Amino acid sequence: MATNKDVLSKGIKYLAGALPLLFIGPGLIHNAFMNKQNIWHYLVLTIGILVCITGVFLMYLGLKTIMKSLFND
Repeated sequence: MATNKDVLSKGIKYLAGALPLLFIGPGLIHNAFMNKQNIWHYLVLTIGILVCITGVFLMYLGLKTIMKSLFND
């Protein structure tokens, strides 16, 4: 059972793209809650939540792609 290296590298790229988003998203959410008096509070909070959701989705795609490359689905 050989590993498909092209699909594996694609999965690793997904995970590498998710890593910064998983750090930036909570930072944005924290910043939004620290600046509640600002008029941009809800916009920054929404962007932070979307960044977190995108990071989790990219992690899911990356792990799914890596499993596909390892088990030849």
